[in-house]
Amino acid sequence: MTSTSYIADNWYWMVAAGASGALLLWQQIKEGGGGGLSPALAVQLINKEKAQVIDVCEPAEFAAAHVAGAKNIPLGEIGSGKGLPGNKKLPLVVVCAAGVRSAKAVTQLKAMGYENVQSLAGGLKAWREANLPIDKA
Repeated sequence: MTSTSYIADNWYWMVAAGASGALLLWQQIKEGGGGGLSPALAVQLINKEKAQVIDVCEPAEFAAAHVAGAKNIPLGEIGSGKGLPGNKKLPLVVVCAAGVRSAKAVTQLKAMGYENVQSLAGGLKAWREANLPIDKA
């Protein structure tokens, strides 16, 4: 009877598990930085906790299409605080085209003292794919 280790006998399963995990991680990174709210969770936050939607796209992008009821404050203007709610405990859902700029805005807003700020994972693209309402200016 030969004695072999479990790892040697099952190496192919470990390679498959590692590759699967790597692909999931890559997908999360590609879709907007590996975090944020799904469109469904964002809708719940908006409806149940009266979260305000802040769109950090440039004005021309915002005019073309945006989450219904969103307020446009371009990423470059977030630091000024102009247009942001005075209540820093109010939940904020931050949106951009694909989720990258909104993740940067969340970091800035948290540094400014906003307590409940989250990015919409996948941005407006994910919102549209979920068939949720959009407005055009």
